[in-house]
Amino acid sequence: MARPAVSPLHSSPHAAFAPTAPSAAPTGAAPDSAAALVLDQVRKTFTIEKKQITALDGVSCAIRPGMVTGLIGPDGAGKTTLMRLCAGLLTPDQGSLRALNIDVVREPLKVQASIGYMPQRFGLYEDLTVLENLDLYADLQGVEAEARAERYAQLLAMAGLEGFRGRLAGRLSGGMKQKLGLVCTLVRPPRLLLLDEPTVGVDPVSRRELWQIVYHLVEAEGMSVLLSTAYLDEAERCAEVVLIHQGKILGHDHPRAFSQQVEGRTWQVRAPDMPKRALQRALSHNPAVLDALILGKAIRVVSRDRTPLQPIGLPSEIAVEVAPVAPRFEDYFVATLKDDHAAANGDNHITLRQTSDRLAGQDVITVDNLVRRFGDFYAVDHVGFRVRHGEIFGLLGANGAGKTTTFRMLCGLLPISSGACTVAGMNLRTAAAAARAKIGYMAQKFSLYGNLSVMQNLKFFSSAYGLRGARRSGQIDWALSTFNLEPFAATESQSLPLGFKQRLALAVALMHEPEVLFLDEPTSGVDPLARREFWVQINSLADQGVTVLVTTHFMEEAEYCDRLVIMADGRVLAEGTPEAMKEGFSGGVGREATMEDAFIGLLEANRNEANLKSAPQAAKASA
Repeated sequence: MARPAVSPLHSSPHAAFAPTAPSAAPTGAAPDSAAALVLDQVRKTFTIEKKQITALDGVSCAIRPGMVTGLIGPDGAGKTTLMRLCAGLLTPDQGSLRALNIDVVREPLKVQASIGYMPQRFGLYEDLTVLENLDLYADLQGVEAEARAERYAQLLAMAGLEGFRGRLAGRLSGGMKQKLGLVCTLVRPPRLLLLDEPTVGVDPVSRRELWQIVYHLVEAEGMSVLLSTAYLDEAERCAEVVLIHQGKILGHDHPRAFSQQVEGRTWQVRAPDMPKRALQRALSHNPAVLDALILGKAIRVVSRDRTPLQPIGLPSEIAVEVAPVAPRFEDYFVATLKDDHAAANGDNHITLRQTSDRLAGQDVITVDNLVRRFGDFYAVDHVGFRVRHGEIFGLLGANGAGKTTTFRMLCGLLPISSGACTVAGMNLRTAAAAARAKIGYMAQKFSLYGNLSVMQNLKFFSSAYGLRGARRSGQIDWALSTFNLEPFAATESQSLPLGFKQRLALAVALMHEPEVLFLDEPTSGVDPLARREFWVQINSLADQGVTVLVTTHFMEEAEYCDRLVIMADGRVLAEGTPEAMKEGFSGGVGREATMEDAFIGLLEANRNEANLKSAPQAAKASA
């Protein structure tokens, strides 16, 4: 059966970017194959605080079998709602859905027994072992006892978890938990697999391993996969992409068909004598530029039209190189949606009411031989580095490398076993409370009070930071205005879209105008437009002298750091600028090495070195 036409685009403001239909079906599926999943004019609304929210508005599409289809869209686009409808967990207001030729609305239990569905927060039982979690899900899915051993062995080998059968799920790294969640979903092999942002919050190595599992399922088991993701580089790995925005489908095609729409509008700009953040800021003010993104030593630009880019607004003495580059899916995404996003969100620069240059020109964070032990286990093993005033410093590492433990010690949230550490000129071992008064902290997971409104959260945390009277009122007004939170002042924070939760969390972290800002994976799961907005804000804070320490699994964000360290096995594996990190690594044919290339290369070299060291010991033990 041929895929139905996508929702009409001729009346859409984005019609100029609508991709054309593919001339041939992707490899592995004939054009007349029966669809694995069909949605026809599906509409779904929710009522939140007496307001009706349209999550999906007349969505129609068909997902072809035997391939990976990506579901891509900004925060609040309707991706999770669509996934839950397809899994029979929600009922549409109107329209029809068929999964594996089963009517989802009439027979939701039959659909749930026939497909695999992994939500964003998969329910592992952390007090059970890996094997006990598998047994539990095998029981729930009705897998016969005699079939389990072979299936378990196959799945655990595929996920690299063979040696962890007896480990408690709660003691696995984040990436391993995600892989175990996927394995539990696959205990009974489904023909259709729905994955809702399975790679959020995992490091690049684990992300690559998850994708290898997905490819294996498609190629070896003939599975059909619908996968939503906030990482647009992952869209390039899909056979087809469904782009959704404000509950409507803007296009459904091969990734390349989207990127071709912005051919001739993508550029690489270099100015070796100008700091990259300053160059990005100058280019962003060029009226011909729609988007400017730091990428390595250069700035990647999407222009508003195909006219050759002129780098106006830069000092005349600065040598500037402008070269065209091939477009990516992300360029199309930004070109299509950024103006709408900017109109809704306004200026992203943050101007603090008060700034401090008390430590200008000095080391604001010092770390010497920092150790954190849990019994005999060294989570952080004699780590040391320095962070200068007004610097953006990245703390990177694979899941389980020790970076989060290091981060929590620097914030004063976890005691130090040994070593020395100062933050904002204060010794964390003797003056942790005083140091925390100089620190702003934004957690990886939304950690404010969900049942309090935006205004109530701002009032509570401003008081907790010691703000009183006129200063407290002024800071609350500043936060509401700066982060465009006025329309949501009375909204419960748990009801906010992810992007606005992030804004509120950052507003709270800055209420007392700290000298140091700690960001723990602040954009995990956030779409590229909200991520760009966030980094414009962080760059503006650094320009005003705020020192920023950030952990991230998104390697393009590492490019924004002035310097960074990469950790492995509780130790510092490498330290330097992003450019220095990438030296000596290849990016493949026709492209420069990326931070992801360097990150994976450094970790693989470290693992190989560890294996070489352990091989003689293993041989001696076996002898």
